[in-house]
Amino acid sequence: MALSVREYRARIKSTESMKKITRAMELIAASRIIKAQQRAQSAAPYARELTRAVSAVATYSNVDHPMTREAENPTTAAVLIVTSDRGLAGAYSSSVLKESERLAEKLREEGKEVRTYLSGRKGEAYFRFRNRSVVRSWTGFSDQPTYDVAADIGKVLIDAFVAEEGEDAVDEVHVVYTRFRSMLLQEPTAVRLLPLEVVEGEERPDSDEVLPLYEFEPSAEAVLDGLLPQYVQSRIFFALLQAAASELAARQKAMKSATDNAEELIKKYTRIANQARQAGITQEISEIVGGVNALADATAGSE
Repeated sequence: MALSVREYRARIKSTESMKKITRAMELIAASRIIKAQQRAQSAAPYARELTRAVSAVATYSNVDHPMTREAENPTTAAVLIVTSDRGLAGAYSSSVLKESERLAEKLREEGKEVRTYLSGRKGEAYFRFRNRSVVRSWTGFSDQPTYDVAADIGKVLIDAFVAEEGEDAVDEVHVVYTRFRSMLLQEPTAVRLLPLEVVEGEERPDSDEVLPLYEFEPSAEAVLDGLLPQYVQSRIFFALLQAAASELAARQKAMKSATDNAEELIKKYTRIANQARQAGITQEISEIVGGVNALADATAGSE
């Protein structure tokens, strides 16, 4: 049944209100993403130099540290999944959750039990809906992470890794997050943090680079005890910053698409409303003409 012109006008009005909301959210995301991108870029040199220092220390110290020791028969793996706290960001959270599912399936095929740690309310909702157990979760900071949060997450994961036995003890630690490549490309990425892989991804030094030599005071063990936890925490913080920039970029793109769709819908409803109004006018004219003709015929017959 065709809708009336009044109903189409009501739909146009509601769509215009929705367009204003999506446009405002697009502008907010656009204003925040610059700062988030700058934070991620400013953290990159520190993460790169820290990786270089850890590579040199681990290479020349020859110390069997607990955080670099491979388990003979790993049976458990912790997976930290970084999602968003809010929606309206397109496929941002679903993409990283799909990547985590692929990683979990791979780990289970290797005979490892997967223990999940979450960052973001979307991840919490995903696992709660499926009645899956979660060891621990952190929320409320997905678009503006701080180093204190990263240090807390890193401490929990490191304690679970270095624990020799217990319910929370794990043999590996992985993190799944979204790497910010550009405004148009955000890539879900899975990285193994522990046992420590000190050279990874884009931070790999040039093969011809000569790592600096270090003298350890008071000892190599003490230096590694202080440096390696800081390295893991900085990697987690860098992942959170990358994820924050990716989330805002995905939200801006999703809100722009929603705004464009609202504009198209308004044009469609306006066209249909005009057609309905024109049809109503035509029908009224036809009824008037028909009434006049009927009255003329009745008058002619009476004469």
